[in-house]
Amino acid sequence: MYIVRDIFHLKFGHYRDVKVLLDEAASKKMFAENPGNRVLTDFTGDAYRVILEQGFKSLEEYEKTLASDMGKPEWGSWYMRFKDHVERSHREILRQVSL
Repeated sequence: MYIVRDIFHLKFGHYRDVKVLLDEAASKKMFAENPGNRVLTDFTGDAYRVILEQGFKSLEEYEKTLASDMGKPEWGSWYMRFKDHVERSHREILRQVSL
């Protein structure tokens, strides 16, 4: 099992706008529907972060999801609006080894 975390550091004061965009994306089913998907925000540590967490059985499954989801025209227009609120981002790909 692989856990992919896309971590976005938001511009100060932009969380509410991002929350609206995330709700829009969820309502339009723009994210892959996996039972392990979560949207997280910071409680401690670096402030103004939104973390999109997804679980995949393999890296191949992850790559296929990227190609299918991000290849849609509605994804591109949504992402252009989303990235205006982001200062920087990074991705973590973790391998679950137990449980």
